[in-house]
Amino acid sequence: MQIKLLGLGKRYNYDWIFRHLSYEFIPDKAYAILGYNGSGKSTFINTLSGNLVPSEGTIQYQNNSQTILVEEIYRYLSFSAPYLELVEEFTLTELLQFHTHFKPLRHLTPNQLIERMYLEKARHKYVKDFSSGMKQRLKLGLAIYTDAPLLLLDEPTTNLDQAGINWYLEHVSQNRKDRLVVVCSNIAHEYQFCDETLDITQFHPVK
Repeated sequence: MQIKLLGLGKRYNYDWIFRHLSYEFIPDKAYAILGYNGSGKSTFINTLSGNLVPSEGTIQYQNNSQTILVEEIYRYLSFSAPYLELVEEFTLTELLQFHTHFKPLRHLTPNQLIERMYLEKARHKYVKDFSSGMKQRLKLGLAIYTDAPLLLLDEPTTNLDQAGINWYLEHVSQNRKDRLVVVCSNIAHEYQFCDETLDITQFHPVK
């Protein structure tokens, strides 16, 4: 997956979140989007994912030299963020069955993913009854192990203890091959594996 940004900008009403952003994300690399809380990192990654429409500029997507329309980019990405909700009325097993109906996993079965997330004892438990840490590990597990060439992670270690952070770093590092990874964060350990950094505050408009 390759993404080229040309003069990208996003505003709400009259307030620009970022502007004049031109950049290129190249395949098989990991990028960290940096900035303080409220600087626009989440707005940026949601624009990159196609969830938000840019106010100006363009985003060009290519996968294996094939141009991908922004309307179709959701088919090529997996995304984890604290504000994205899980279907909590499902059990863990039901949720994985539902998820894999739309997007397959990378080189493993749903049962193997449950084991890798250390959620074997919760396979028949409703997601609504999970702890916040279990829910975050589930979000990350689904994103990291979905077979998609674009992996987007916003504040990935929210609600994780040190064991959960170690789990995240191990599994995201093991699953970087053949994909583009973009991490939004202002916490160094969340993006320590990244090859490049992009500071979103460099594209704040001058007041």
